[in-house]
Amino acid sequence: MKKVGVRVLKGYLKNRTQDDLMNEVCELFKRFDNVKEYYTAVLSGGDDTAIIGKYRKIIRNEFFPSRGFGKARLSVARKAVSDYKKVSDSVPGLADLMLWYVENGVRFTDEYGDIDEPFYVSMEGMYEKALIHITRHKLTNEFQPRCRKIVDDATDGWGFQDALEFLYEEYIGKNRVDSED
Repeated sequence: MKKVGVRVLKGYLKNRTQDDLMNEVCELFKRFDNVKEYYTAVLSGGDDTAIIGKYRKIIRNEFFPSRGFGKARLSVARKAVSDYKKVSDSVPGLADLMLWYVENGVRFTDEYGDIDEPFYVSMEGMYEKALIHITRHKLTNEFQPRCRKIVDDATDGWGFQDALEFLYEEYIGKNRVDSED
């Protein structure tokens, strides 16, 4: 089967009536959860609390399921962040979810002990992405306390806390406004 690109899709859509397009979008909405989530986010007026709650739960369940021990499948937790980004354009929501990923990872290593190096590399990578996102969108005041708490709560496995501290100072430290002036 030949892969269809945007140009071919636009040609197809151009030849459809408005009713056909409406019916097709409604059918996609019924059949595909990610389409439903996308339109829920678009039509919610910026309140995507239910959507972000779903993705927070996926991340939480990877580290701390309601029963048993967490599997900490980082690919599943990272995919939750990626999937959220596809269905919502909430800038603070994405920052929240990225920090949620790292917060759960920090708590996981605190509760279960030292984890392997790829685990810490993944946490550090997501933390840096979150910090870049936060500073780029001028959300430092809103998220600075959580960013600092992540560093303070981290243990020093594989230099983990040092790496988080370095990233925090690199992105948040230089954007902080000292209140003592």
